[in-house]
Amino acid sequence: MEPLCDRLRTIFGDDRVNVDEVEHVLSQYKSNEADWAKYAMFDDHKYTRNLVDKGNGKYNLMILCWGPGMGSSIHDHTDSHCFVKILQGTLLETRYEWPEAKPDEDASEEGRPMAEIGRTLYETNGVTYMNDTIGLHRMENPSHTEGTVSLHLYIPAFDHCQMFDARTGRRSTCQVTFWSEFGEKIDVRQKIEERKKQKQAVVQPSLTS
Repeated sequence: MEPLCDRLRTIFGDDRVNVDEVEHVLSQYKSNEADWAKYAMFDDHKYTRNLVDKGNGKYNLMILCWGPGMGSSIHDHTDSHCFVKILQGTLLETRYEWPEAKPDEDASEEGRPMAEIGRTLYETNGVTYMNDTIGLHRMENPSHTEGTVSLHLYIPAFDHCQMFDARTGRRSTCQVTFWSEFGEKIDVRQKIEERKKQKQAVVQPSLTS
């Protein structure tokens, strides 16, 4: 995995993002379990996000592990570029248009069902790209017997995104967390508390006069 990480760090040496170039690099890499096995940590109840590389603070490269039948909510990418490569198994991507209305979380009026744009099934070594100008999407493992492992690249990195209700288009904000970092399992609750303290420290007014 390190040669791929080195190549990506070189590509993102400046602030320019060449989508075609990144897709080409990911397509050239042929999945080898020996490269990514130590990052592929599954959970019996939900899919997991396992951080592989922070890309000098410019992006997050991670491995997602999907148990049989597991999937994400419909979500956006907080104005980031999203690249996905399947390392093992299959992943079904369903794309949606942005909701026409923008009901807030407390609105009593129901919105309209979200409009589906299309569905694509990706197999091992398949690559796809997504961003907020294209729309929203949901990813899921369609197999009821086999797990799926996928490589995800987000630039710039983000720590929250918006989730959407397929029936109403209603949105809510979701905190993004990792199941493991650099091959080591982490305490998710502790990480969330650390983030809260960091944000509080930033917004806390100075007591000096």
